Amino acid sequence: MNPGPRKFLLYWLPALLWMPLVLGASSDPFSAEHTGKVLKVFFGWMQPEPFGLLHFMIRKLAHLSEYGILAFLFFRTWRGARSGWQMLWAQRAFACCLAVAALDEFHQGYVASRTSSLRDVAIDACGALVALAIIRWRTRHSSKIILRKA
Repeated sequence: MNPGPRKFLLYWLPALLWMPLVLGASSDPFSAEHTGKVLKVFFGWMQPEPFGLLHFMIRKLAHLSEYGILAFLFFRTWRGARSGWQMLWAQRAFACCLAVAALDEFHQGYVASRTSSLRDVAIDACGALVALAIIRWRTRHSSKIILRKA
């Protein structure tokens, strides 16, 4: 296999496959109404106020985790077979995540059961930044361990 298709399969495909999953979460089946019904099965015993807070927190944590994973995958895409951490790779990954987040919210504006929110774009961006910060910390920490062993 020549390096082009192999590089695509190893580095680009995971990020490109995760994107439709993220964007699919913008559809009606993942609206607050539907996720609330699912949560009622497990937490229907809760009073309305704490249930509402739990529902809100789960939905926002979903944003953080979806975009954290997306940032990791895009960072990996831009890094390729190299190791370490470079600001350029992180910037590109973050830009990709922001583009997907903007597209995601734009799409939600056209789904009757959903609303478009700049706050959600900010939450998505925070998820991406947290993931990139963890990658930075891990690569810095890993290199110190390797240097100590040498």
